[in-house]
Amino acid sequence: MSTPDLLYSEAEDDLRAAVRSLLTDHCPPAAVLAEAESGRAYDAALWRALGAEMGTAGLLVPDKLGGQGATAREAAVVMEELGRAVAPVPYLTSAVLAVAALLGCDTGQPAVARLLGALAEGRTVGALAVPLSTAAGASAPPAATVRADGDGTLSGQVSGVADAPGADVLLVPAAGTDGYGLYAVETAETSVTVEPLTSLDLTRPLATVTLTGAPARRLAGPDRAGAAIGRALLTGAGLLASEQLGVAEWCLTETVRHTKERHQFGRPIGSFQALKHRMAALWLELVSARATARYAADALATDSPDTPVAVAVAQAHCAEVAVHAAEECVQLHGGIGMTWEHPAHLYLKRAKSDQIALGTPGRHRETLAGLVDLAAPTG
Repeated sequence: MSTPDLLYSEAEDDLRAAVRSLLTDHCPPAAVLAEAESGRAYDAALWRALGAEMGTAGLLVPDKLGGQGATAREAAVVMEELGRAVAPVPYLTSAVLAVAALLGCDTGQPAVARLLGALAEGRTVGALAVPLSTAAGASAPPAATVRADGDGTLSGQVSGVADAPGADVLLVPAAGTDGYGLYAVETAETSVTVEPLTSLDLTRPLATVTLTGAPARRLAGPDRAGAAIGRALLTGAGLLASEQLGVAEWCLTETVRHTKERHQFGRPIGSFQALKHRMAALWLELVSARATARYAADALATDSPDTPVAVAVAQAHCAEVAVHAAEECVQLHGGIGMTWEHPAHLYLKRAKSDQIALGTPGRHRETLAGLVDLAAPTG
């Protein structure tokens, strides 16, 4: 087994610079605040520039299927930058979760290949129709709340589906007489209702999806559907750690900047020893979070047998570091940090929402204990 590579390659650094430049121009905090209040599912212009024109939507899709043929390492770099900007785009849900689920199907099928190509081009937005809270690493695929009616249609309801309000196609797990399967459903169908929910993180909207005899294409049957969805959730959880790293990095950088500029008693508040200690402790947490997030991305990229362990470690740690960093950012900004105009609340909301997305830290610690055969305490 090869040694994990936690360093960024030159190509990854170039990709980071390009994505950061785009987000700096198109996604400043004021624009994110405005977009959060707009009621739109996502920033379509930003997604077109990022996903289609820059090609990041197809990073995980092989060249022969119309993508960039990159790996989870490159996707992780994009996720870091999206976390730094709390960008309102469906990258995690479409370019990661939906694409990873399709890659677990038979890509020789024309329907699967066409849909992968459309997602890779960024002209179609997909969403995996499972609750965002669904944990990765479960021994069984998520329970299907949708049934396959046997006539090529689906009926049922799924709540808490991330980015469903802006999706063009839903990948829906369903159970029927032929067993568990994964189906594609167009949201334009009149038999599909997407009802937005009030979510904490307005930059990643949630919705309840109701299907009433919705026409569907079967993409995978019982032999592949469960594994495909499980792999998608594992990939999503592993790359979500990089987004959480990006959130934490922005929060620490912004807090250090503010405490250098804010003066009390004739000196910068960042020079006070108590605040120095808090920021130094946060920096140490961030360094370890970067190591675990990079390990998870590298394990996914190399298809390492340690991938489930790497993902569980990354999620158990990075989720809590992101929340802590965002809380410190709000508190150390004082009164301004509590206002709607300052973007700190966007990062706190993203961090808290990510903390329960694709499994809570506690759930991942339980998974990790099982993977390394560490029995829970008794008595």
